[in-house]
Amino acid sequence: MVTRRLGRQGLEVSALGLGCLGMSQSYGTPDDHESIATIHRALELGVTLFDTAEAYGPFKNEDLLGRALAGRRSRVVIATKFGWRFRDGRMEGLDSRPEHVKEVAEASLRRLGTDYIDLFYQHRIDPQVPIEDTVGAMADLVREGKVRYLGICEVGEANLRRAHATHPLSALQSEYSLWERNLEPRIIPVLRELGIGLVPYCPLGRGFLAGSAKRAEDYPPTDWRATDPRFQGENFDANVRAASVVRELAAERGATAAQIALAWLLHKGDDIVPIPGTKRRPYLEENVGAAALTLHPSEIERLDWALAPAAVAGPRYIPRLMAYIDR
Repeated sequence: MVTRRLGRQGLEVSALGLGCLGMSQSYGTPDDHESIATIHRALELGVTLFDTAEAYGPFKNEDLLGRALAGRRSRVVIATKFGWRFRDGRMEGLDSRPEHVKEVAEASLRRLGTDYIDLFYQHRIDPQVPIEDTVGAMADLVREGKVRYLGICEVGEANLRRAHATHPLSALQSEYSLWERNLEPRIIPVLRELGIGLVPYCPLGRGFLAGSAKRAEDYPPTDWRATDPRFQGENFDANVRAASVVRELAAERGATAAQIALAWLLHKGDDIVPIPGTKRRPYLEENVGAAALTLHPSEIERLDWALAPAAVAGPRYIPRLMAYIDR
């Protein structure tokens, strides 16, 4: 697989990464054996960027990834995230105090079984802590050799600029896909001005753009999509209609809907590295195939128009979770 650069600090990764969250929570029953096999298959296919977080599990996903990559560390780029406070194994709020940042980094290193983290993100902005203090602590970790590159997630323009001024950022991780375009008016132009790469999570709209979505009530209560506003009632019906263009174009091109949606993202710039998540080898192989798919400008325009923001029904998160988004 071809590689791409994230930021101007030298971080080079595969054009598609692997999001590992679903291996430990949110999307069906975990299967560690198949998840580890999927990680190994990703390496065989040229994937080098693996994305996790202390919050995934919590803690279980970093441990799983560390076990899967034992003996393979030099071949991969590990990205993980911090920024939450936990009690009894559950997230109960934000915590990006400098002393906590350093404690979390040590814990993540232990779970991952490594002595350095390639890409260390603040998961969500903590409004109680100046961003300069948090990024300053992250920069200390870079100087100590425990972290190589820095990133930030779901941040607004003002905090993005302040963070980058404190220490250069290599990547912003944020939801971005055919059906979530909120970054386009202001955030993506700032990223390109500052030379920060973009790592879109949920690039397949939690399965919606891949054509595998069901109504919210058809998922078990433990599945994220059971409470996702875009999978509910009239929103679901409207979004099925909007996403039909992806399936139609896939049929015309002899590709899958997932490959079309990922190819659209890859065509949006060489500084964009999507991290579709899966815990199954067949879906991984399908997703990786998108890297070889070329879309014509007229096809990109067709997708842009059909899935413009006005065509997508419902917010991407429930209000409690939207409150954590710094925009």
